[in-house]
Amino acid sequence: MAAAWLTHLAGDRVDVRSAGSAPGAEVNPAAVAAMAEVGIDISAATPKILTVDAVRESDVCITMGCGDTCPVFPGKRYLDWTLEDPAGQGLEAVRPIRDEIEQRVRGLLAELLTEHA
Repeated sequence: MAAAWLTHLAGDRVDVRSAGSAPGAEVNPAAVAAMAEVGIDISAATPKILTVDAVRESDVCITMGCGDTCPVFPGKRYLDWTLEDPAGQGLEAVRPIRDEIEQRVRGLLAELLTEHA
């Protein structure tokens, strides 16, 4: 959801990568439905494994509880967003998670665009 929000809000101003340390076989259907409610289609998204190269090529790496499994490189900016896990939850539970992610993404985007203005 974070990658979808950032892509939606930033357009081509930010290159977005999304991956997980232990991705599921498919995107959570409740997350797909929650994002569709706000006009963002993630139905074609596929979970990807986080690679060392993806982190190495990123300026900012946002983690959501991956702990020691996420590669760490000096000089990279890391943000660990503690959020409730939407896995296995229904739409009612996923909506507030979606909304919290949106607010965090908006804040990060404002920072990034100010830093590179």
